[in-house]
Amino acid sequence: MTEKILSSGGKAIFIRTDVRKAGECRRAVDETVGAFGQLDILFNNAGVFYPHTILDCTEEEWDLQIDINLKGTFLMSKFALPHMIRQGNGVIVNNSSGWGIVGGDKAVAYCASKGGVVLLTKAMAIDHGPQGIRVNCICPGDVDTPMLPEDARMRGLKWEDYLAGCANRPLGRIGTPDEIGKAALFLACDDSSFMTGAALVVDGGGTAD
Repeated sequence: MTEKILSSGGKAIFIRTDVRKAGECRRAVDETVGAFGQLDILFNNAGVFYPHTILDCTEEEWDLQIDINLKGTFLMSKFALPHMIRQGNGVIVNNSSGWGIVGGDKAVAYCASKGGVVLLTKAMAIDHGPQGIRVNCICPGDVDTPMLPEDARMRGLKWEDYLAGCANRPLGRIGTPDEIGKAALFLACDDSSFMTGAALVVDGGGTAD
């Protein structure tokens, strides 16, 4: 989609990558630098979710969520950072969740992975700020993406009942991808030049309620 949007006014490439695998993450970074000459921004946005308590979460689904949500962020950052360090600047934006700040029901592996992303973000910000690199994370609430109706299905809820629960948030609705994208763009651009190590919550007031 991004490649199609930019095709009329810029350059974009698509690199299929399994972020659980170090070799593929290294290749994605190297091909990007090869195509554009440098790497200014990394947005770690890969993620999966399965609703489980700790009693019914299988080891396989635990590993999958930790590996994609948390390890993937680690691996992509590990291979992107050397290029940014050589440049003396760069921005990393990690996608966490409101449930990386507070707990959520039937989401033990997801909460663990996203909470890990928040503290990984802060640790990276401390380590690499002196090298001119900013690292922040965004913590979205319920957003109108395919993940939300899939969550409702896996929980055995009708979509209208699921949305009714979301309506209890202070703003009374779910978010849009554009609203989250604009927040991520803010963290990636110079408008947030004095921000690093921050967890920016964009959740319609869900964690405030």
